Amino acid sequence: MTPPNPEPKPDAPRPTGLRERKKRRTRDALVRAALELFTSQGYEQTTVDEIVDAVDVSQRTFFRYFAGKEEAVFAVQEMVERQFAERVRARPAHEPPLQALRAAVLDAWNAVGESIEEIVPVELHMRTYQLIESTPALLAVEMRRSVEMEEEVARIIAEREGLDVDADPRPRVAVAAFGGVMRMTGRRWGAGQDLTVESMRVVTAAHLDELAPALAGDWRTT
Repeated sequence: MTPPNPEPKPDAPRPTGLRERKKRRTRDALVRAALELFTSQGYEQTTVDEIVDAVDVSQRTFFRYFAGKEEAVFAVQEMVERQFAERVRARPAHEPPLQALRAAVLDAWNAVGESIEEIVPVELHMRTYQLIESTPALLAVEMRRSVEMEEEVARIIAEREGLDVDADPRPRVAVAAFGGVMRMTGRRWGAGQDLTVESMRVVTAAHLDELAPALAGDWRTT
């Protein structure tokens, strides 16, 4: 569906003025309504009309904030990823790359619950993750986004280490290994019963602790 005369999206930072706070409340309400509908009746089965009806706004308002349903699905995840990238940049310079990545993601999970709750209930965000994993069209988008995120983080790591990311493969190799663990962790967590931030953090830490030994050790047993 082509949006009617789409307008520029509001900037990502949390608003401070009254008008900007109103815009943010409208955007957050649209995200909540969209995710509730997507997770209860299916992504493909949900229309933009149903989303805007739930918030009592027009289609024009929806397309002021989102190019389409896909952007609404990933709105919260985009915020979480942005926080992770910021935390990688902020890690102490002396930390080795994998240690910095591990610390950044666990630190992000420590604070992410509060950030998510500003937009949607954490439980709804967790159900959305399961929706993405079980919807082929969304899973394809998720894989593309993962590749883009890994490239961004690899460049952050290369900058931290004083390397040329296009000449030295190590930043991309390290981030690819880290990203693979994160995807596998997410799938295992999503298949479980405890859909909480703390559960996700525990599963993430346990699997990241196995990364270096798995790459360096001898898997054969005598």
